[in-house]
Amino acid sequence: MPRAIHLLMADKAEVIESDGMMIHSQRLSFPAPVVVRLRYYVHVPHNLPMPLSRRAILLRDGFTCQYCGSQPGREHLTIDHIMPRSRGGHTDWENTVAACGACNRKKANRTPEEANMKLLRPPVRPRFWAMALMMVPSNDAWRKYLFSK
Repeated sequence: MPRAIHLLMADKAEVIESDGMMIHSQRLSFPAPVVVRLRYYVHVPHNLPMPLSRRAILLRDGFTCQYCGSQPGREHLTIDHIMPRSRGGHTDWENTVAACGACNRKKANRTPEEANMKLLRPPVRPRFWAMALMMVPSNDAWRKYLFSK
């Protein structure tokens, strides 16, 4: 929301939908934006790197344990390093996967081969736009602008 407010203040965007609340400053007052529209096109590069985070890894892996295929819910999933950090593994897209607690404990400080566990899919670095499409907002006001009927 801070970015949207900045764009509104700079007159680079306009409010399309509001939630009824107002934003007040010392001199201005305007509706709190839920959906804004840019007044002119801003080019966004298609090859931006996707930042690595727990949420992004879980999204990439479909909230599914990459060893047993279970879907225990995001709060019960952990991030597993395929090559353990203690053995020189790095925290990057190609070395991390979502894993349920049981599989992560079973694998412990070993590689999947040493633990006799097989990955469902090899981990890959997602393309920016693929992840952006997966991160559909939960706000219903956005849905009518994102999906055609």
